[in-house]
Amino acid sequence: MSIDPALLRFEQIEPDLTYTTGGIMVTEAHIVAFAGLTGDFFDIHMDDDYARSLGYPGRVAHGLLGLALCDGLKNRACVRLAAIVSLNWRWRFSGPILVGDRIAAEITVLGKRETRQPDRGIVTLGFRLFNQLEVTVQEGENDLMVHRLPPAG
Repeated sequence: MSIDPALLRFEQIEPDLTYTTGGIMVTEAHIVAFAGLTGDFFDIHMDDDYARSLGYPGRVAHGLLGLALCDGLKNRACVRLAAIVSLNWRWRFSGPILVGDRIAAEITVLGKRETRQPDRGIVTLGFRLFNQLEVTVQEGENDLMVHRLPPAG
């Protein structure tokens, strides 16, 4: 199996490495498509009047849509990891994501550990998802299994 040499392997990933992703504007199309995909047509996501009755300026994006977009931003960031699979997410929904918000993520390597498998390791990433006003809307951690460098020789 050939792995893109531009992707960081376990040995190349240092704790405290911090980087910011590019951003994405959340649109009504994102919310409607996500509702259709998941079957979550809860009123706060689909009805501006209902959302306004709760004190929001309009409909609120699904929390899990924010998490999904955050994961996509991670995968398009300037720093890219030789990922195998996400093992765990620990996530908090801190504020609303609204139609028209531009969200981006700050990612920090919190730690890493070896596995029993000599060709992979686990990296723990910290995330802060924020909007165009720099307000944190979601935050959490992800344990990500990544490839290791091949043995020398």
